[in-house]
Amino acid sequence: MSKENENNSIEAEAETPAPEEVTEAEKNDVDELTQMKEMLKEWEDKYLRTHADFENSKRLLAKDKVAAVSYANESFANDILSVVDSFDSALATIEATNTEGSEMLDKIKEGLDLTYTQLIKVLGKNSIKVVETEGEMNPNVHQAIMQVESESHEAGEIVQVLQKGYTIKERLLRPAMVSTAK
Repeated sequence: MSKENENNSIEAEAETPAPEEVTEAEKNDVDELTQMKEMLKEWEDKYLRTHADFENSKRLLAKDKVAAVSYANESFANDILSVVDSFDSALATIEATNTEGSEMLDKIKEGLDLTYTQLIKVLGKNSIKVVETEGEMNPNVHQAIMQVESESHEAGEIVQVLQKGYTIKERLLRPAMVSTAK
């Protein structure tokens, strides 16, 4: 039986690869596994970046949609401001020419006042407000058309409003045109 054991051990040695060959095969497997892990990390990174870009785009789109809905009436509001200016002018003209006892002129003024008040209420309902023009000039909402001498105002203060300015929500529709003190 010892011959048989010897034959078996010789056959086993012949079948068993040399330690160098196993290491070579293992190295190839390890290299391939490492490459696959690196590729997986790259794809995971690409996925995460793409997903983040998608989420950012989605958020920006929602924000743009809200802004578009909020300011959809902006061009209409700009167009209606000339009507408001005409009412302001008509009321100022009637005030300037108002003579006592002119019943017809008083009725016209009353009708214009009511219509003007109603128009201002409708604008207010739609978040359109008049720009404040008291005190110091603010270049973000006022446009200085001219400078005038004034003893009752400090330099840079608004002396006269030439045309009212308006905002819609937080956005400026039209700056107020003003004259300021020198």
